[in-house]
Amino acid sequence: MHDLQSLLNDINQTLISYEDRGVVADYIPELAKQDSQSFGMTVATVDGQVLSVGDTDVPFSIQSISKVFVLTMALGKIGDTLWKRVGREPSGSAFNSIVQLEHEKGIPRNPFINAGAIVTTDVVLAGHKPKETIGEILRFVRGLVNEDAIYIDEHVARSETQTGYRNAALANYMRAFGNLDNPVEEVLGVYFHQCAIAMSCSELARAGLYLANGGVNPQGGIKVIPPRRVRRINAIMMTCGHYDGSGDFAFRVGLPGKSGVGGGILAIVPNKAAIAVWSPGLDTNGNSKLGTVALEILVAKTGWSVFGA
Repeated sequence: MHDLQSLLNDINQTLISYEDRGVVADYIPELAKQDSQSFGMTVATVDGQVLSVGDTDVPFSIQSISKVFVLTMALGKIGDTLWKRVGREPSGSAFNSIVQLEHEKGIPRNPFINAGAIVTTDVVLAGHKPKETIGEILRFVRGLVNEDAIYIDEHVARSETQTGYRNAALANYMRAFGNLDNPVEEVLGVYFHQCAIAMSCSELARAGLYLANGGVNPQGGIKVIPPRRVRRINAIMMTCGHYDGSGDFAFRVGLPGKSGVGGGILAIVPNKAAIAVWSPGLDTNGNSKLGTVALEILVAKTGWSVFGA
């Protein structure tokens, strides 16, 4: 085992001098308030170690990383039937693009672009009221970490609701094609709130451990999902987790990962660890610029890429 704590310390020291940290998301007003100098990184191993450096206890808006947890819940609810309503291919377009929906008759390319995530939210909402569904999602995430303090940032949720015109367009378009079962405003209400879940790096890394441990949460030995489903979720994270920057992330880092425009990235090292990194400055694809560099260095030093050292 590598001396992970020393490695994390070295990464932190290396990144302090980086000047090009990307641009904080400003199309969601609350996210525009984030400090671009913030940086945190946590590695949670399947054998119980939790190693951190930087601002790892500061809650941040996980945004699209929530799509991993809601996808898990949707598959638990309807299984592979989900794939009739959402694809499994990289989009090659921006995360909020509407272009492909017309050609593909309202079926989103994958569950990690906004349109696909709105469909998985619709699945989880079925048979429930929005507030109940939001509570169910929050309970699921809290249960993964065994931490009741995880919360939804209502300021972020309100900010997204007030500016989420593109997401409303996507939802209405899919509704027109019959690919949303619930009222658009209810689906979007749940979607905006799940994206506004606030977690620290320490909490997020521990929440992802079930995807590194064959579907079992090593913190309590609880089976979350079957191993076969873990493999499939990780595969989609690898190919689609960074939008139209997914290929570059696979090339540079070589791990299943999911980013969010709040500056977070959750990366999975199968059978070894879950990693959470947070730096609010984004690249042109909406992925954390410094976070990607940090993961690239970590993987180079540990040989953790799924493609080999």
